Amino acid sequence: MNALKQKFAALTEREQRLVILSALVVLVGLFYWGLWAPLNQSIAQQTQLLQSNKKLVTWVEEQGLKAAQLRRNSAAPARVSGSLPQLVTSTSSKHSLSISRMQPQGDEIQVWIDEAPFNSLVGWLDELENRGIVIDQLDVAEANDPGMIKVRRLVLTK
Repeated sequence: MNALKQKFAALTEREQRLVILSALVVLVGLFYWGLWAPLNQSIAQQTQLLQSNKKLVTWVEEQGLKAAQLRRNSAAPARVSGSLPQLVTSTSSKHSLSISRMQPQGDEIQVWIDEAPFNSLVGWLDELENRGIVIDQLDVAEANDPGMIKVRRLVLTK
């Protein structure tokens, strides 16, 4: 530190003013680019994030109200007419599905299908749900042929 003081004292008065002015400019620059600018940028980003989150909350609330209104206005689920095994058999043949095993147990039925086209199975399950059948469990596996699946276990209830 003494060496710096001696070097500074050895400078002319004009050079000393120039060094002091340069030091002030460097300090102001460090303050601005090291502290002030990053803080302002962070504040701007957080403000923008807050605005987008407010819009998201508003959208979610609107969608929640729409969903509640749709739930209130939706018709009661279709009641199943006839026996569950009879309905499963008739709808599966309509979708060209061959059921390998069916096991009724009270109000539910378990179904196994060895191989079925994926699209046919999805169409069949959609029809069952539209008729008021609830799909409790579904366990599928990939079959050997492309687009084909095996239904290991399907549990349906009224």
